[in-house]
Amino acid sequence: MRGFSNMSGKATSVLVPAADRSSLLIAATREDGLGGRLLAMANAKSLADRLGCRFGFTWNSRAVSNQESHSVDLVKNVFSAEFIDRHWLGDKIGGSRLGALGETAFTPASLDALARQKRLRGWICDDFDVLDLFRDDGAGPIRRSETLRAFGFSPAVQQALDAAASCRFPGPMAALHLRSGDVVRGHHRGSLVFAEKVIPSVLAKAIISELSSQGLTTLLIGQDRATLDYLKAETGALLSTDFGAGEFQGETANTFFEMALMARCRRICAGGSIYAVVASVMGDTSCIGANALFGKRRAAQTVLNELATHQAHYHPLEAAFGYQWAFLSLEEEIGPADARDILEKAQALDPENGAYPLKIAGTFFREGNHAAGEAILKSVMVSQNRRRTKIPLPVMDLMRRVARDRLLAKSDIEALFAAAKAGYPYAMACSAYILVEVAEDTKSGREMAARLVKAEPNNPIFRRIRRRVALGKKPDRRGLARTIWWLGRFRRPWL
Repeated sequence: MRGFSNMSGKATSVLVPAADRSSLLIAATREDGLGGRLLAMANAKSLADRLGCRFGFTWNSRAVSNQESHSVDLVKNVFSAEFIDRHWLGDKIGGSRLGALGETAFTPASLDALARQKRLRGWICDDFDVLDLFRDDGAGPIRRSETLRAFGFSPAVQQALDAAASCRFPGPMAALHLRSGDVVRGHHRGSLVFAEKVIPSVLAKAIISELSSQGLTTLLIGQDRATLDYLKAETGALLSTDFGAGEFQGETANTFFEMALMARCRRICAGGSIYAVVASVMGDTSCIGANALFGKRRAAQTVLNELATHQAHYHPLEAAFGYQWAFLSLEEEIGPADARDILEKAQALDPENGAYPLKIAGTFFREGNHAAGEAILKSVMVSQNRRRTKIPLPVMDLMRRVARDRLLAKSDIEALFAAAKAGYPYAMACSAYILVEVAEDTKSGREMAARLVKAEPNNPIFRRIRRRVALGKKPDRRGLARTIWWLGRFRRPWL
């Protein structure tokens, strides 16, 4: 990959833009982490350059205090004054007369027609895969790598990029991104939804060995220094500190330094991390997952073997995530008893993770042991109700999210419903909520909630669940529909 210091100017446009497109805006407005924002900006600007539209982006000018998962620096610390002056739209932008790109395929002509028909002033371009939907017959591919490298960065960031470009590698290298943070050690570890974004650190040794067999030295990029030091000592892999990471002032400059080092590698091995995707875009290099090296089952078995012999060398939450990752990889192939064995090992290392009892209960339901599954659900729900009386309880909300994202296997849902049909009350309570929120079968959910309260009329949890189910599915988006739904809570005091 070429260095960043000599890259300037716009991405090449092979389409002569329509004269009236110059007033139309294509804006990146994401509010998540650094990687997500940069990728959206690269998409939006490369598309704007191709079409001859105006590019803009939003970014916080004040410290962000409400982000639990991401640390994002101020706009002035990331971008140059000239880049901000030309393209920054402020902290936020009003959405009136702005369309949204990313839902359906589009062409330059279709955007022109839509802008005239709806009198739009532009489009929000926040979907990561938006360029896959762009159709422009006869024109070359959009080159977002050049676009991203041409961004005007702040002096501190540019210094870090230049330093990364000048580092001498010992030979062909591959980067292995070992994200920890919120997915492995933070609040997202209990959601299961984000597990695919991470390659577990307990799989790193095998990946490094495989890359070495391909003639590639591994560059480890990660967040937990103790884990990185252990893996370096065991494998001989290199760390970003071997090239000068940590010598720059501020977290942002060091982050860009590591990103640029990854971009110079022949290959990047990572989970579904957008940070790694941005590095691959920077360097126009490939980004692959662990399954591309081993296959799903072999990777999971490798994780279990590593934990069986070297678990003590890893932080408990790193080891617990390894079990979680292996379980999710094997869930559809192994029986309930084997699944429970993996989950119980994870739970022993991370007893506060609410996903594990939920999944363990599911293994009992799948075996037809309704009493054991019911006992776990009851214990969790009663305990959570002591700390929070709001419905849905955390375990119910987790069940909704994993079912919605298809991380609650169909067999789990069927087994839960079977327990509910057999009259187990806490299984009925969860089933009523899932019927309404996921299956969108409000009628069946209300009927089940009514039977539940009839069976145990003095149970306050069940009465609150019936009131919640009576409202129907909560609208996904804010607006009039959600306001009406919210007000409905005050119209049913008799339930």
